[in-house]
Amino acid sequence: MTTTEATAHAAAAAPASSSSRAGSAGGLGQNDFLKLMIAQLQAQDPLSPGNTNEYISELAQFTQVEQTTNLASASQLSAGVQLIGHTVDYASPTGGTGTGKVTSVQSTAEGTTLTIEGVSGIALTAITQVQ
Repeated sequence: MTTTEATAHAAAAAPASSSSRAGSAGGLGQNDFLKLMIAQLQAQDPLSPGNTNEYISELAQFTQVEQTTNLASASQLSAGVQLIGHTVDYASPTGGTGTGKVTSVQSTAEGTTLTIEGVSGIALTAITQVQ
């Protein structure tokens, strides 16, 4: 089985995972990538192994994507921490706007959120002005 055939077979065999982090374009997440790689290895003919360089390249790409994701998350968390103690204007998740002092920052699977004077779950992107 060629690597392309193994990839197609793995894509069909890998179940969707709600815990994987998909990219902003709805692409494969980290867990999906690992499931595909494992399925490729399982589907590989032991008498005719695949190209080792392809697997090394895929691992390098996975590592690069993971590091980029971690860097973006750390950058957002840092930006949120810098807002603690500042008064901000924000778009409320329920509609409308609000103003208040940032009291804490949370890092969740959905991204960085703020607690502003007891109102939690305010996305960092909802901040419209820092006073």
